[in-house]
Amino acid sequence: MGERWQERFRAGRVGLPSWAREAPDHSLFRSDVSGTWELYAWDRASGERRQVTKRHHGTETGAIDPTGAWVWWFDDSGGDEFGVWRRRPFTGGPDERAFPGLEPSFMGGLALGASGSAVVGRSTDHGFSAHAGWAGGAAETVYAHREEGWVCGLSRDGSLIALAHSEHGDSRHMAVRVLRAPGTAPGAGDTVADLWDGPGRDLTPVGFAPAGTCLLVLHERHGRREPLLWDPLTGDEREIRLGLAGEVWADWTPAGALLVTEEARGRTALYRYDLGTESLTRLDVPEGVVSAAAERPDGTVEYAWSSAAHPPVVRDTSGSVVLRADGPQAPPSVPAEDAFVEGPGGTVHALVSRPATGTAPYPTVFCLHGGPQVQDRDSFDPAVAAWVDHGFAVVRVNYRGSTGYGAAWRDALEGRVGLTELEDVTAVRDWAVTTGLADPDRLVVEGGSWGGYLALLALGRHPHDWSAGIAAVPIADYATAYADEMEALRSFDRALFGGAPDQVPDRYRRSSPITYAAALRAPVLVLAGENDPRCPIRQVDTYLDRLAALGKEHEVYRFDAGHGSFVVDERIRQMAAELDFALRVTAGEGAAAGAS
Repeated sequence: MGERWQERFRAGRVGLPSWAREAPDHSLFRSDVSGTWELYAWDRASGERRQVTKRHHGTETGAIDPTGAWVWWFDDSGGDEFGVWRRRPFTGGPDERAFPGLEPSFMGGLALGASGSAVVGRSTDHGFSAHAGWAGGAAETVYAHREEGWVCGLSRDGSLIALAHSEHGDSRHMAVRVLRAPGTAPGAGDTVADLWDGPGRDLTPVGFAPAGTCLLVLHERHGRREPLLWDPLTGDEREIRLGLAGEVWADWTPAGALLVTEEARGRTALYRYDLGTESLTRLDVPEGVVSAAAERPDGTVEYAWSSAAHPPVVRDTSGSVVLRADGPQAPPSVPAEDAFVEGPGGTVHALVSRPATGTAPYPTVFCLHGGPQVQDRDSFDPAVAAWVDHGFAVVRVNYRGSTGYGAAWRDALEGRVGLTELEDVTAVRDWAVTTGLADPDRLVVEGGSWGGYLALLALGRHPHDWSAGIAAVPIADYATAYADEMEALRSFDRALFGGAPDQVPDRYRRSSPITYAAALRAPVLVLAGENDPRCPIRQVDTYLDRLAALGKEHEVYRFDAGHGSFVVDERIRQMAAELDFALRVTAGEGAAAGAS
């Protein structure tokens, strides 16, 4: 067996570079070329690139301030997502605590101003708070509430702060508030205006206009995410009706137009919308997925793109490659096919990847995505390609709960958490078997995070449907997970279930994999991070102890990180463990004969 699948993990990748608003030659990007995901400064004028962070577990989150003088990054411990913001001069130098007086917390957003001002959001067991001040000094608390929120933006003149909040008790459907920033009249933290569309309708503040006080917000008033312009000082609102079939994300361009990304059936399209002429222009981007895009001051749009068959690249609309990682490029893989299956709640969209060799029915892996508020898309995934290389077909299901198919589809799991998603997974599973795609005796259900949770739930509730299960960083014992997870996720769970475990215990019990442990027939592999704040290790251990007491066949892979890993070698070890397990328990060693 060759190492082609490992080459895809080892090939260096880069993310879309961001840049300083007032010094656009100063850029910041993420890359794993060092073997871990870290932050890199890039001076476009000189071409110099310099690694900013270097940490054992890698670095996930960073930002560059509008002047281009400082790089900010979030410093946690062991991947536990609990830490503080630090900053370092763009040109190099020692790190410093951005706000020495703020204690560690989970991230709650960050907004940076050109004057050195900043707004930091913090999430702790006490709820959400926002703190504003000047970096290196003291930060003033401008907002605090028991329910969760997120800092989203700072107006260009530094006078207004935008944040999302869930004071109404539903963190899945946020409201928007604009506050006065420190140093402005009548006072820091005073409310300027509120925007809320009522129960079950989410509002997402994106950012203030390049000039003025207009705030771009994404709303769901017509069942799908669309743009709204709102001026908190005057109360004026302007809905932007684009006429697109899919859901959209929008952001400002430097000139004050909108850069629009449409998501439909697991693929994306890019547009520019001119607010003056109300014209929508589609940009020339290949079919696949744009994972991030931004417009430069000269009007060129840069974007990160890939498809299931083609590895990721950062390009611009002139056709040029903007940024490429050093070293060999990742080998390509097979394209993804669409499948549309009638389920109990409507048509379910799935993506199917078939191995390049062999014939159907194939040993098949159902890779269930996390979230649940994300979706599987026609983008490059080294893990999917690894399964295909080993002779497995891969099926990815955008079950109810996924984004990209409207608000009603996303919210359909509320009150029947896990059970609703599995109805869609089961419908696609049955379709795959009856159409001859999947071998019913070699069916693996696999997933990470929420996908891992669904994999365990599927093994217990539908034990005859699966030959094996693999769950990475899963929820396994929901009540125990709730007790140990970060407060932001407790808030999310209360919105999903309609209350906490002590308020609606039957709902949590019905949706928890540990409830069905005795029904398991197939062997299961569980991968767990020791420092995971999202799916904490104690609830994984209670589930594994239950399996052991019941004599159920199971294996465990533990790793020293949090909710996954940013270390390339560790990701390869985890993928190798999954492949080895699946090949053994499906007696599928022969399936690898045609792998490249």
